[in-house]
Amino acid sequence: MTNPTTPAAPPFGRMLCAMITPFTESGALDLDGAGRLAERLVAQGCDGLVLNGTTGESPTTSDAEKSALVRAVREAVGDRASVVAGVGTSDTRHTIELALQAEKAGADGVLVVTPYYSRPPQDAVEAHFREVADASGLPVVLYDIPGRTGTRIEPETLIRLAEHPRIVAVKDCSYDFLGTQKVLSHTDLAYYAGCDEHNLALYAVGAAGCISTVANVTPRHIRAVLDAFDAGDTAGAARRQQRATPLIEAMMSAGLPGTVTAKALLTALDLPAGPVRPPLRPAGREARDGLLAAYEQLATYEDR
Repeated sequence: MTNPTTPAAPPFGRMLCAMITPFTESGALDLDGAGRLAERLVAQGCDGLVLNGTTGESPTTSDAEKSALVRAVREAVGDRASVVAGVGTSDTRHTIELALQAEKAGADGVLVVTPYYSRPPQDAVEAHFREVADASGLPVVLYDIPGRTGTRIEPETLIRLAEHPRIVAVKDCSYDFLGTQKVLSHTDLAYYAGCDEHNLALYAVGAAGCISTVANVTPRHIRAVLDAFDAGDTAGAARRQQRATPLIEAMMSAGLPGTVTAKALLTALDLPAGPVRPPLRPAGREARDGLLAAYEQLATYEDR
């Protein structure tokens, strides 16, 4: 058991971006655009990039595309940032195949979501994660997002899984602040806030950092929140987090998936993005205008 006053070591850095997957206008994988976007994100403060996750449209990309994306981003950023590859599926065998593929492609770690749709009980959830962690040499980030998967990784399950030497971190979208603090106080797991509105709150109670969707468009500001807290400027960190709230709400809580809103903003900013793949649909004009207004408001604050 770790000392609850000791922050978890950040195995992949503090500020990670849940990166979108750029496509060409025809819908093909845009590896050149992915490399350019990855370089921009790292240059503007990202310690790591999470690929092929929810924001990366993993349900609609092929295994070959996933591997190609990891290779392209690894080549673009070199050793300047960690690369974590999403490999989670509802099938344990397929998840293991993707983990081995990610290892060969140069990933530093794998993000493994709870098996979805089948809603396995906790003993099956635990067995799934252990089998994946046993299968490759890469460290594992558990992805707890019951709102999408239908199944929670219960705190007691996380505490048991923390005993595995390659299960090192959690991307937390559980919306269970008490449960998260319980796991933090009983394990050495590095927690990453997976919901941007929780970035500062979780960091303040010992999380390692965040895996941010909003960082696709404003990495410097997301980084500045953590930097201010680390410098002892807790009021400044809170102020920066509050300033980001309208954009976080517009991107994450206005009825559209973060993938859709991030790509709409990146396109408006003339940055690599491209269309979303069906069944997702692009943001309409009203939504795009609202997103851009929230972004510009935050950008004005950053320029001061």
